[in-house]
Amino acid sequence: MPELVSYPCHSEISLTRKHVALLLLLTILAVLVHGYHPAVEDGEIYLPGIKKDLNPALYPFGDQFFMSHARMTLFDEVIATSIRISHAPFDYVVFVWHLACIFVFLAGCWRVGQSCFAASRAAWGGTVLVAALLTLPVAGTALYILDPYLTTRDLSTAGIMLVIANALERRFARAGLWTLAIGAIHPLMIVFAIVLLAILYLEQRGWGAVQAKLRAAGAKFALFLPVIWSLKNVSPEYRQALDTRAYFFLLRWAWYEWLGVIGPLALLCWLAHYGQAHGLPKVRILSRALIVFELIFFAVALLLAMPSLLGMALLQPMRCLHLVFILLFVLLGGVLAEQVLKNAAWRWVVLFVPLCLAMFAAQRALYPSTEHLELPGRTPQNLWVQAFEWIRQHTPRAAIFALDPRHMTLAGEDQHGFRALAERSMLADAVKDSGAVTMFPALAVDWREQVDAQLGWSHFQAQDFQRLRRKYGVSWVVLQQPGVAGLACPYQNAAVVVCRVE
Repeated sequence: MPELVSYPCHSEISLTRKHVALLLLLTILAVLVHGYHPAVEDGEIYLPGIKKDLNPALYPFGDQFFMSHARMTLFDEVIATSIRISHAPFDYVVFVWHLACIFVFLAGCWRVGQSCFAASRAAWGGTVLVAALLTLPVAGTALYILDPYLTTRDLSTAGIMLVIANALERRFARAGLWTLAIGAIHPLMIVFAIVLLAILYLEQRGWGAVQAKLRAAGAKFALFLPVIWSLKNVSPEYRQALDTRAYFFLLRWAWYEWLGVIGPLALLCWLAHYGQAHGLPKVRILSRALIVFELIFFAVALLLAMPSLLGMALLQPMRCLHLVFILLFVLLGGVLAEQVLKNAAWRWVVLFVPLCLAMFAAQRALYPSTEHLELPGRTPQNLWVQAFEWIRQHTPRAAIFALDPRHMTLAGEDQHGFRALAERSMLADAVKDSGAVTMFPALAVDWREQVDAQLGWSHFQAQDFQRLRRKYGVSWVVLQQPGVAGLACPYQNAAVVVCRVE
């Protein structure tokens, strides 16, 4: 007979006014530490989708590089609807959603900690530790625990924490509803959520009763191997896009990124033992479930590392580490609070103040030419952002722009997205649009043609821009100082020149 695991049901865990106030304070402090940059990195994918939903006349050219993501989820519709209903300015609504994501995420962490530990301070220890590490990179996955801007991933992550909290509290119906909601926001994250919930269930009920079913499922999966094998032939254009994302391939990770694979397994083994020794069954159950969870996706990642399965790399199984890191820190913070910090305020200060200062310094180093908080209504300091805002206010909506295809990586640009800020169409770039291509291979040919048309950008002259105009209808270009002779340039600052292609 399999051993059934029983533990008290914490059905009465709820947020009081005091808890809400503390979580709001923690949310504000987290933003102050980690910053706010709404249009950087993946913000270049998600913000244009919302803006086009609000105004379909925007982005008449090249919208497939962000709308492919938008059409897969309800994210842009939800945010756009909230803007229509509230009649509030776009930037303010996006900022409020960002704050709400952090608050709900931290509330979920607190509820998980409250379920796993007997002492309330342990739940706060885990929550504060996660809040202090929000922008910590997750091994080699190119993810943060939570982004300093609004994305579908942040909404889904907050939802997954509520799913896990409800499952630990035995509120399975509510957990199921949250799971469905996550699926409408982030189809890939829902896979991780479902697998982890299934493992948690099996950890509670015992694995023996389902071994036969698992063997049968494995036999059925083998029937699909020929189908998966048929995906080995990928186009040269798609292969080029995949090569821009080395983190898709586990065997290309640096040695220190592998520590993010091995380290959590060792710590979770210790936490499982700690839970057993201290009478904390949910700590043991959650730790063991996370070990199995990581090992399953690690095995999948090794399988997909085969050259014949190159076309399946977009599944990114090692992004399971995102949930592993979050829940690991919730548990570690709880143990720290119980065994080390206790009720001594000075110990909390000694641990968390230097940690927050280190995270603050890391964010400042990541965006050195940009203010730490790009708040709504604030005049931007970044010279590229100033140029993009001028473009939004002074150029036709139907204009098509060309920029250095690697402009997001240039010194001083600080990874700001042109479409998200300027609200204008542009030729495909080699940095962010390649990520869209890896998820949607049908875009590969258009992407490569447009990027190839911009090869040698730093040496372009007026006739090269005329070629882009004839081929793609490019009517404006954004150049670094000192620009190019023979172009009319109505805007310039110390870094950037905005010119018409007559």
